[in-house]
Amino acid sequence: MTTASTSVDAPLDPIAIRADFPIFQRDFNGRRMAYLDSASTSLKPRRVIEAVTGYDSRYTANVHRGIYTTGEEATAAYEAARVKAARFINARDSHEIVFLRNATEGINLVAYSWGRRNIRAADTIVLTELEHHANLVPWQLLSQEKDADLEFVAIDEQGRLNQESFRVLLRTRPKLVAFTHVSNGLGTINPVREMVAMAHEAGALVLVDGAQAVPHGPVDVQELGCDFYVFSGHKVLGPTGSGVLWARRELLDAMPPFMGGGEMIREVHLRRTTFNDVPWKFEAGTPAISAAIGLGAALDYLSDIGMERLRAHERALTEYALEVLPREVPDIRILGPRSAEERAGIITFNLPDIHPHDVATLLDRDAVAIRAGHHCTQPLHERLGETATARASFNVYSGRDDIDRLAAGLGKVQAIFQRPGATETTREPAAAVTG
Repeated sequence: MTTASTSVDAPLDPIAIRADFPIFQRDFNGRRMAYLDSASTSLKPRRVIEAVTGYDSRYTANVHRGIYTTGEEATAAYEAARVKAARFINARDSHEIVFLRNATEGINLVAYSWGRRNIRAADTIVLTELEHHANLVPWQLLSQEKDADLEFVAIDEQGRLNQESFRVLLRTRPKLVAFTHVSNGLGTINPVREMVAMAHEAGALVLVDGAQAVPHGPVDVQELGCDFYVFSGHKVLGPTGSGVLWARRELLDAMPPFMGGGEMIREVHLRRTTFNDVPWKFEAGTPAISAAIGLGAALDYLSDIGMERLRAHERALTEYALEVLPREVPDIRILGPRSAEERAGIITFNLPDIHPHDVATLLDRDAVAIRAGHHCTQPLHERLGETATARASFNVYSGRDDIDRLAAGLGKVQAIFQRPGATETTREPAAAVTG
């Protein structure tokens, strides 16, 4: 494997790392795809693909049931993935890791299980203007059901949370504070540890949406001090249909099941049921076994690379993008924090009078893949006064050559729309399929 022989202190070499990702062998009209949509979903390395197909081809069986060879192998691999997830975010105990389909399901689990039991009429839940719909809609539904109040931490002109606004809202003594670790809309990195400490002092529990944080740098839930933390496997090079809810053990023990059925039970009688221990109490039915095993392989892959190295790599890429794009693309408007230290590998932007969907469509002609739309953050876009934006996002396989191709493509877009001062850049994009 490419990463195995790489020094833990050396900068990442994305061109070498791409050899681990079969999709980069595909020819897109004579060139390699410049994939700049990792915030939506990440590409999958060969190790992950082989872990999934290995289960499907060599030891397919249900988990926690069969006492035959493949059944025991499947159970061992599935539970080993749970241990890997716990180690990756430094959970105290692998039993604090609940496997789910994605971060969205994790937030819904907390809303339905913990929320329905603990939120009452007139209670306050504090969210922020940065939230993904997944960390907004479940709380809207709960607040409507319970007649609770939702309050929102404001953002400043650079998309950073206004900490004075947060302090004011904490005076309402909220039951829960829920916010994103890293904004998928702007890339803003929030001061989680400090906000958690303030929320706890006000008597609130804290849920952190880590879907955009776990792929981009080290996460330590014990250091952060939060009560719930969620992330999706498909954003950390893992399969779709895999995700994690971490919560403090005492909270999970006290929460009622999210769904009823097989596996989450200890005993079932016609008129009563006793439930299984955590985390299995929350994993009703046959789980997504191959997806969990693939997630474990993805976390191994990232651990071999080193999350500090990945964070340094993305910070350098972000600095490069913040320098190159304004210079090469006239009138581009980049949203979010101006410093790479305050943002993850996400660059959200607009070109004047050109719809982001047109931008993305034209870039695709040059095999440059970006996201266009509201990125499941419509309230944030309303706050910004934008109906839609374009977004480029990075991961371990992203390089300066991808940003150069983005800049060149945006120059072509402006030339097609004949914007004043726009010319097609002479920067030569990388053309090799495997480069």
